[in-house]
Amino acid sequence: MAQPAFNHILTGEELLNLGDVGPCELIDGRIIPLSPTGGEHGTIEGNIAYLINSHIRPRSLGWVLTGEVGIYTRRDPDRVRAADVAFVSKNQIGTIPSGFLDIPPELVVEIVSPSDRWQDLREKIDEYFSIGVRALWIVEPKTRTVLVHTSPTAAVEYKETQSIVASETLTGLKVSVSEIFHDVTMRDLTP
Repeated sequence: MAQPAFNHILTGEELLNLGDVGPCELIDGRIIPLSPTGGEHGTIEGNIAYLINSHIRPRSLGWVLTGEVGIYTRRDPDRVRAADVAFVSKNQIGTIPSGFLDIPPELVVEIVSPSDRWQDLREKIDEYFSIGVRALWIVEPKTRTVLVHTSPTAAVEYKETQSIVASETLTGLKVSVSEIFHDVTMRDLTP
């Protein structure tokens, strides 16, 4: 899908009202196209959403959002980042808004794509923490690891044999890194 051309700086609300312009982010009022993800990425995203939902739903803690959910990280000019997975607690908001999130999720998960550059990921990490995100997981399919950030500079790497134990709002959540990559290893078995 071709991106529409604009001669002015867009707001997040204007981007939302455009409807389906394809995968993108809004950076300082300009639409930046994103490449569609592949099957591996989609499987990992689904696994993470399932694992977190399995913990929060019975406890009625909040919502897991997926599918490049838009999150405001800056206003005037607007920045709307597209997160792979986000968790927002009922302590933050009573209901999920129909538009982009203008409150910080407690957890954001970014799955590294082959085209991602570390410089761009670093910028996202800084932006998410600047708005009040409490934890950010960087999932690296190539190395089958998860880097858990609790600040822009504090991170712990978890390998496939380890489990992530969440804190604060997601107290009691324990996620095996191998479960994040469940069924992804099937590609290694195909001829």
